[in-house]
Amino acid sequence: MNATPSPRPWETHLDVEGQSADHYLDYVNEALLEAIESPPSRVLDLGCSTGALGERLKQRFPDAKVTGVEAGRAAAERARGRLDDVINARIEDLDFSAAPLGPGAFDVIVAGDVLEHLVNPWKALQQIRAAIAPGGRMIASIPNVRNLQVCLDLLLRGRWTYDERGLLDVTHLRFFAFENIRSLFEDTGYVVESSRAMLSPRLSALYHEYVDKGVVDLRIDRVVISGVTQRELTEFCTEQYIVRARPA
Repeated sequence: MNATPSPRPWETHLDVEGQSADHYLDYVNEALLEAIESPPSRVLDLGCSTGALGERLKQRFPDAKVTGVEAGRAAAERARGRLDDVINARIEDLDFSAAPLGPGAFDVIVAGDVLEHLVNPWKALQQIRAAIAPGGRMIASIPNVRNLQVCLDLLLRGRWTYDERGLLDVTHLRFFAFENIRSLFEDTGYVVESSRAMLSPRLSALYHEYVDKGVVDLRIDRVVISGVTQRELTEFCTEQYIVRARPA
């Protein structure tokens, strides 16, 4: 008897609002927390999932009040037990000109792996900017499409394979390399203060083989990439960038 084939990501993961809470990894991106340099008082966590990051943030900064935004109904319900308030809605449907998201409402806004899911992240960032209080910051994590795992799979095997999560999460609508990420913020009225490259675990060995060796020739599988600078090496091996930005 033939086994029933496993459902494909597009069959099971595109109903964002109806997704089971168990679909969401109860995961905290520690690098996002580290990018918050001083204790915040009012935090907006865009795409808060089940609230794990916001809960950890409140443990680290006990005086912080965290509001989450989550489109998934089940995930939002779980987050309500962890955060001070949760709005069950898509980010692009929010009104950032009115309470509780009005002008200057938050001194930190976190967008953890969420901008790439939006139809129009440029417009969203423009609207979100008004909700950042004077002296406040936007902290974001964004996947890097210049990652060699993605590029070589496309180049050598002709595959651009969407998955349940990761760099080619089936719910991703936009794809960014480092320069595109910088432009995304600068074009929408922000100043990028810092960025941090987070290496892909599967590319860590390759990175450490060539790091600190100046301009190198990379040899991977059937591909040779000549004249690779150290900056390019970092971009090839990066899974996501952590960006800290302020309104211009």
